[in-house]
Amino acid sequence: MKKFPIIETERLILSKLEEKDIPFIVEYLQHRIYSDLTSNIPYPYTESDARFWLRMSKDAFENNTGYTFGIRNKEGHIIGAIGLHDREDDKAELGYWLGIPYWNKGYVTEAAKAIVDFGFNELGFHKIFATHFIHNPASGRIMEKIGMEQEAVLIQEIKKDEEYFDLVRYSIFNN
Repeated sequence: MKKFPIIETERLILSKLEEKDIPFIVEYLQHRIYSDLTSNIPYPYTESDARFWLRMSKDAFENNTGYTFGIRNKEGHIIGAIGLHDREDDKAELGYWLGIPYWNKGYVTEAAKAIVDFGFNELGFHKIFATHFIHNPASGRIMEKIGMEQEAVLIQEIKKDEEYFDLVRYSIFNN
């Protein structure tokens, strides 16, 4: 794909991350909860973290290894992000975060359904999987709502801040 896709859902626009999003990304990810609930968001979250992430996202798209979309409301304001990253063997990993003011409104579920459809129908993946920390069952409920099924509990899978954490892995197949 030469041009980054734009995906529209009933309430959202999923599009390329942009430089203008950086201040909002930094503001959202200032809350410690993001670091506590994810394996890859640091605390404190800085502007240089956001710039690095935007560069990684751009590189992944250019190298055809991943798509990181800004989750935007219909006015175009970023409220979170969602990504699909190629893990070879026709499978991809789904990941997401959403600004706290937008939690519990079904936005991630809506975005994730669209991204899974994109992964299967446009990118041709056979399997899409996602993981969550065992202490973040809300993320697992999102995975279930989009049709994923629990595949495994990976014991002490992630080391973060000198502590080991279990991950729950979910997946869905393009059958």
